This record gives sequence, C-alpha cells and structure tokens, in this order.
Amino acid sequence: MTRHPSRPRPLPRHLLRGALAGAAATLLLGLAAPSAGADSGPSDASREAAHDAAGAPGALDTLSRFFAREGAVSKAAADPRVQGEAVPVRYLSPDFVAGKKGAEVARVEFLASKAVSSDGQEASLWTVKQGGSWKVVNIATGDDETHYARVGADKLPGGTVFHEPQINAWYVQGRGRVLPLDADARRAVGRGGVSVTAYQKRVHAAYADKLPGSSYARSGEAGGFAPKERTAEPPAAAAHTAAASADGPVTVASSVAGAGALLALGLSGVAVLRRRTRQRG
Repeated sequence: MTRHPSRPRPLPRHLLRGALAGAAATLLLGLAAPSAGADSGPSDASREAAHDAAGAPGALDTLSRFFAREGAVSKAAADPRVQGEAVPVRYLSPDFVAGKKGAEVARVEFLASKAVSSDGQEASLWTVKQGGSWKVVNIATGDDETHYARVGADKLPGGTVFHEPQINAWYVQGRGRVLPLDADARRAVGRGGVSVTAYQKRVHAAYADKLPGSSYARSGEAGGFAPKERTAEPPAAAAHTAAASADGPVTVASSVAGAGALLALGLSGVAVLRRRTRQRG
C-alpha cells in the first residue's frame, strides 16, 4: 500500500481543497463519528427518502450549477436527473481496524445517488439524515459509489461493498474473504483477494496507531493517510449538523470524516463540491 508523508500537504489554491487534501487518518477512521454496532444497512424507506432528497428541486438546482461550473454546459441547459436508487456507502470501520471482537469490516457512512447531465457528465450526491429528513450534503464528480455497488454485486452476490478511503480502494467482502474491485484494491490485497483475517491484520498494521485516542490523533498530525487525488471545489450549498439516523451512524459528521473532509464540512458548515480522479479496470 502507498504511505504518504506524515506531515500535512501545503494548502493549494482553494482553502477547502487544502482541508480535504490535508485530512488525517484519524478523521478517515471516524474521529468525530459515532461508534457503530452491527451494520444491517439502511431500510427501504430510508433509501427511498434519500433518493427523493437527491431529486428535490433544490438539489437539482445545485446540480445544474455543479455541472456548469467549468463551462461545459450552461446552467439552464444542464437538465440534471437522478438515475437508479440510492445505495449505502460503507467505509472501513475503526472498530475493525482496532480488532474489536465482532466488529463489522465496514459501516454505513452515507447514501449515494447517481446524477447525470444533458451532456453526459456524472455526479454522486451524498445524502444523510438530519433533523428527521434526508438531505444532500456533498456532490462529487463521477459515480464511484453507485458504480462499485454494481460491480461488487456482480462479483460477489450478497457481499458487502466498502471503501478504504486512505488508499482510495474499493472491495467486496463475503464468504470469509475480501475481494478487490479496482486497481488500488488489487495492489493492496492482490487480484484474488485475502481472507477477512488477513485483511484485518493488514489494516491494523497500517492504521491502528492512528485511530481516535492514539498519540497520533492527540498530537494533531495530519496528512498521514489521505485519500489520493481528491480535491474540493468552492462550496455550493449549506449543510447543517446532523442527528444520528435510526438506520445506523449516517450523519454529516461520519460522512465527512470518512471522506477526509471534516474541516471542510463539519467546521465551515458548507457542502463541498469534490472532484476526484478514478482508476478503474
């Protein structure tokens, strides 16, 4: 796996971009997120509500501005639409990294819906439950979340798809194994994957000394294991502090911690337009 330098990266052009790029592994592993028990996933009602939130007029208006941000299409002509259902997005669990007995490999951080524009651009809308309703808190280019949900279901029906954001790797877990879904994951665990036990040993060796409560976290270090090739654009919409979801730990705090964007979302109180580079195949 690729280990990045332990010091923060310098702030680039946009302040929020720096907040994303310099986020520490302590954020990625849930420093501000509530602890989770067994993850049964969101209910059908929650998934439908999240889908409705992604397709709400306000979200579509923000999407129009998002798709028009570089002049590829005008805001009026963007005509964004949401495709398919909302999918739960799971990130590597800090309890699993720590070796806590019975801990799930990953936990739900947010729900994602795919959106497309009239000129073929794609985006992912991240939704969380706040104040009793589902709201969009982030828009990211591409469709990684829904794409890998489909790839994982095809590769291992009934398996659990999850993301290891520290190295931007996607996996599916089931039948006692962790299988890679992209190039980053294959570099980490090999083309044939590894047992869940072997995977736990790997992530424990990589991240256990950077979990919440560790000396690494207490020292305020940043940039140790940040997501690769992910930057932020200027804010587009307000996001508010979220309450815990009845379906699990799906909150603004946990979703931005998993994305390495706590500084951008949790402290500044704005949603971030995030650009990312994907490696598939």
